[in-house]
Amino acid sequence: MNRRTPGRQNPLGTLRFVAPASAGVLILVLSFSTASRQSNDTRSNASPRPEARQGQCGPPHYCARTDRKIEPYPTEPPIVEAAGSIVTDPSFKSRILRVTDRKTPSGFPGWSFHTSSSSEQNTWNVNSRRFYIEGEGGHFFIFDFDPGKFVANYAGLDLTNAPVSMQSEAEFSFSNPDLIYGWQTLSPKFIAYDFSTGKSVVVHDPAKCVDIKPRWRGLDISVSADDQRLMGVLGPQQDNDPFVYVFDRKRGCRWYNTSTGEVGGEWGPKGSVSLAAHFLVHNARISKSGQYVAISGSGSARVIWRVDTLEAALCTHDRPDYCGGHIAMGYSHLVNPLGLSDSMNLGIRPLDNLASVSPLIRDLPQPLEWGLDKHLSWNNVDASDSAPVCLSTYRDNRGLQVDRVWDNEILCVAVGDEKHEVWRFAHTFSTVKHGFWSTPRGNVSQDGRFFMFTSDWGDTLGSGRNGGYRTDAFILELQ
Repeated sequence: MNRRTPGRQNPLGTLRFVAPASAGVLILVLSFSTASRQSNDTRSNASPRPEARQGQCGPPHYCARTDRKIEPYPTEPPIVEAAGSIVTDPSFKSRILRVTDRKTPSGFPGWSFHTSSSSEQNTWNVNSRRFYIEGEGGHFFIFDFDPGKFVANYAGLDLTNAPVSMQSEAEFSFSNPDLIYGWQTLSPKFIAYDFSTGKSVVVHDPAKCVDIKPRWRGLDISVSADDQRLMGVLGPQQDNDPFVYVFDRKRGCRWYNTSTGEVGGEWGPKGSVSLAAHFLVHNARISKSGQYVAISGSGSARVIWRVDTLEAALCTHDRPDYCGGHIAMGYSHLVNPLGLSDSMNLGIRPLDNLASVSPLIRDLPQPLEWGLDKHLSWNNVDASDSAPVCLSTYRDNRGLQVDRVWDNEILCVAVGDEKHEVWRFAHTFSTVKHGFWSTPRGNVSQDGRFFMFTSDWGDTLGSGRNGGYRTDAFILELQ
């Protein structure tokens, strides 16, 4: 698919936000070509694609179900054996591998294990031979994975320990299967660990470029697809962090002090950004191209900073931009739930034209509903931003109740596909009644073949070391 540019016909259709006709009234114009329009009634029981008939199922065109039939949970979740066992989702027939249990990884009896706190994080290496999961107390553990045999084994490596001392929420390289990047635990330095040598190195020390205050630490590391640029957030704690920091391997450091609006560093224009608003940082991620950083502040808007410039554009959570929710970044586009009409109304927009939004899902389920939360993962994205975006959904305080299609499911949504397909792979089997860490946050592998997620599996995973609930990490095969 060609990269979307203003003025080009988009097969996805166009979503335009039109100025209010009167106080409190917003006119929403959603248009599709007549040839692509299709009613809800014709979407169920879709016939298999040619790939399915030929046994070629997998990204970017999956063979999973795309119908709209509501699938309640079974009376009891499928019985899962110890780590390493495989179950088949009874409704969607996908294979699910249990990665952890009360004894795996070894040496941490009774612990809960989970995926990254952010589905944006790249927790898989480039060839899907290695991934990490997290445990209690900020520990994270490296696993080896055989994609062909669908087998995972703990590699005996906890990178939070000395001598590596890397913080959790690390980021695998998008180009080198043996590299993982993170913040050093003892001081906020960008470090890299090389699995082929078993050694870590300091890539860059931000103290050479900005004044690091006592007790500051790094957060939200993300890396461009070519490993050229590393980005992170610096400050005392989430929601009180003032610096978005970028290191370019060839050009050096560049930073944006969001609390003052000042930009500085060793390259690029210096001075005040074009945005008047000042704020502190909740979360930030760099695009795969390395050209943009999406910043979530403590206010009601998201900011897109074009790194090589002083341009910082506001993208409001509600009108007029509808840029809220959990996002996913590609090379030059952003995907997010629009917060219009329905919880599953996802849109994609170019980072250099934030008002130009295209809907990803046609014919939203009826009746329209709110309250379905979701986390988006797009680490399988290609340079044209046309690979499917994957996600997991859940409703707080509903347990294993399913009210509508896509409730508590793992899905992938087509991007740049005139069929607007939503592939359905599995239920999450997570009750979500134990707070954030029991939500089924997931991370898609870089090749789009696997989706790793967290689940309490209907509260059937045994009690934790303090007598409470447990969660484990699972891997879903995407076909």
